[in-house]
Parts: sequence; C-alpha cells; structure tokens
Amino acid sequence: MSLFKKVRNTINLLKSVDMDQLARINQKIDLADAMKTLGNLDDRQLAGLMKMLKTKRKKGQHDLPPIDGDFYNLDLKLTEKQREIQLKVRNFMEDEIRPLVNEYWKKDQFPFEVIEKFRDLNIVGVPYEGYGCPNLPFLMEGIVAQEIARVDVSISTFFGVHSGLAMGSIYLCGSEEQKQEWLPKMQKMEKIGAFGLTEPNVGSGVAGGLETTCKFDGENWVLNGQKKWIGNATFADVTIIWARDLDSNQVKGFLVRKENPGFKTEKIKDKMALRIVQNAIITLTDCKIPESDRLQNANSFKDTANVLRMTRAGVAWQAVGCARGAYESALKYTKKREQFGRPIASFQLIQNHLVEMLSNLTSMQTLCFRLSEMQDQDMLKDEHASLAKVYCSMRMRDVVSQAREVMGGNGILLEYDVARFVADAEAIYSYEGTKEINSLIVGRAITGYSAFVS
Repeated sequence: MSLFKKVRNTINLLKSVDMDQLARINQKIDLADAMKTLGNLDDRQLAGLMKMLKTKRKKGQHDLPPIDGDFYNLDLKLTEKQREIQLKVRNFMEDEIRPLVNEYWKKDQFPFEVIEKFRDLNIVGVPYEGYGCPNLPFLMEGIVAQEIARVDVSISTFFGVHSGLAMGSIYLCGSEEQKQEWLPKMQKMEKIGAFGLTEPNVGSGVAGGLETTCKFDGENWVLNGQKKWIGNATFADVTIIWARDLDSNQVKGFLVRKENPGFKTEKIKDKMALRIVQNAIITLTDCKIPESDRLQNANSFKDTANVLRMTRAGVAWQAVGCARGAYESALKYTKKREQFGRPIASFQLIQNHLVEMLSNLTSMQTLCFRLSEMQDQDMLKDEHASLAKVYCSMRMRDVVSQAREVMGGNGILLEYDVARFVADAEAIYSYEGTKEINSLIVGRAITGYSAFVS
C-alpha cells in the first residue's frame, strides 16, 4: 500500500473514531497492547470477536417483557392521583426498605429509622376522614397494603396493625375526645399503636369468650389477663386491649398506655415468620384504666368485629402483595439463571410453574379489587371479607411454594427474597382468622346454618 493511501486511510479512520470514547477506553485497558493482540489474530478469530462484541443479548433474551405481576392491568382502573400514590409507595419500598429488610429479618429486630421516613408518605389512616388522614377510598388502603407487602410482609404487618387495627379501633369505637387525642398523632406516626385481642388460650375463636377480664371498681376499670402475638406491643405508645366485663359479660375496649402500672410486655422470640415484627406477650395485672380511656363506643364483641371486618380486607391484600413479591422475584431469577446454556425461563416446566403462579396471583388481585369496591360502596359483610382472607391466603401459599420450587436450592437463601416470603406467608395464613374460622363464617352465610361450636 502506498504512503498516500496509508495517510488517507488513517485520516478516514480518525474521522470515524469518537476520540472521547477512545480516551475512556484507554483509561481501562492498554490500547497499544490491545492493538498488538488484535494484530496477531487470524481472520476467523477476528470475525468471532466482532460477532461477540456486537451481540448485545444472549439467544432467547431479545425484547424480553418487563417483570410485572399486574397481568390484567388493574392499575389502569386507578385514577391518576391514586396511581401516583401507588408508585410513590412502590418507589419508597424499593429504595428505602428493600436494602435493609433481610438484615433486620436475620437479627429479629425492627428498623425504627423507617418510621420517620414513613411519615413523609402521608399514607397512614388512608380511608379515615378528618384528624389529618388522607380520606381516600378503601381501595387505596388495599393497594398500599399490597405495595408494602410486595417488598416485605413484616413492614406491612407493622403498618397494618398501627394504621388499621389500632387507629381503626379508635376511629370506629372511640369518643370524639379520644379521636382528637390520638388519631392526629398516630397519623403522623408520632405515636405508635398496637392491638391486643388474641390470647394464649384464645386465638381465632375470640368471639366465644375472652379470658382477659375487666371490672369497674367505682373509680377505674381493673384489667387482668394475658394477650399473645401482639404486634408492635414492645414499643407502642398505646395498645387497644379487648376484655370481657365480669359484670355484663360483654366485650369492652380500652386505650392502655405503655406507662400504665400493671401493663407488662415480653417479646416473643425464635419466630420463623415475621421476624421484623416485634410481637409480644402482654400481661395485665390489676392494670387500672380510667373511664376516660375506655373506648366509649365499644360495648360488645360486635363492635370488635366491625374493626376486624374493616381490616380483614387489608390482610387479603397483604396476601396479594406477598404472592406478587414472590412471583416477581422468581420470574426475575428464572430469566437470569442459566442451565444447559439457556435461561431456565425458556424451559417448559418452568414456564408452567410461572403461569400457575400468575393465574393464582391474578385471581387474587381481581377478587380483592372487587372486595374493596364493595367496601367503598358500603356493601361489605363479614362473609365477603372472610372469603377473601380464606382464598387469598391459600393461593398465596401455592404461589410462594412454586416460587421457591423454580429457584431450586437458591430458593432457601435470604438474598433472593423468596425464602422470606415463604416464611412470612405462614403468618398471614393464620392471623386475622384462620382458614377454618373464616370458612365457617362464609359457610354460615351461604347455608343459613351455624357450624360453630356453642
């Protein structure tokens, strides 16, 4: 090649080269050494190298669809404002909560630093009117529960106990004075609440009779007994305690402050599920509560049931969130995990598992969406909430089980999240009424016969 041609080719080459990009490459590798190595390659080796460099994706991975558990696009039924809140909660959970949950789950501790961050979201007390609460549809309470549980069920349970059960008890059963004292502070998470109904010997069958008792002595109400599995109780500022009046045999509710004499909490340890939630055994020993701290509109178990009916829909949504988190984690894994030179997502048996998981998840989502619509239309009955709790908690178990299965041995490692979903699903399956109790509530509604043991 003549000198003139060499110069001309060099000039043309320089015109086509991005000098800034060349400088960046030179910072990472020795260009002179790279040129020498390339010069020693034969035509076949050069052709193979260029083919590899130009291949952006591996075979079977072109234009892969996004990982999204909302297969029927239910998000499109939300208003623009509602969708904005949903995405705000989702981004918060991804950015602030996901990086820390596994570590706190291992340590069996609660990340108190997240409480301050939750305040800025302004999502506490979603469906309540006044007292600084958002006053949004019950549907949004469900969407929020799903989004939180999609990342971590423990944080969702903490939030549900505080915003749903504790605040809900005051909102539905408290006097105006009690609402004014507690709800604004609880909405801002300046005060944290807990809910004490379950007992060591009485779980889902609390309607049959509480062992915790209360008696008015002329000046105060005196409470005695124990509560078990009470989330947030080790650090809550106020715990709603439900007790049976020895005189009337009716259930009454009380605002028990953490500094009340005779009120003691003991953290429950060695749990395999909801390890971030600080559950406690509460012991009440001649705990004196003034009449001003008795929930003024809680006079029978029917009032307690009103609170549970309102929050049980949220637990069904939690099950949806748990299942969605497990499904999306598993789907992401199968697209990255390779066997026999291919992503396992391309295998027939894996796809069958994924489709079954998505089918269950989608049916859960659509059921809960309609459930919340009924709640917003004031059509919700006990049996409606109970059916959702039964069905969604069962299907959630199926989804997390299959998520663990498609991940093989890695499915039991915390780093892939699914192991945490598998464990935490067991708690959702049991609390807010077991499958059996909720089934009997639905059975009574559809047959007209009560099968409860009297």
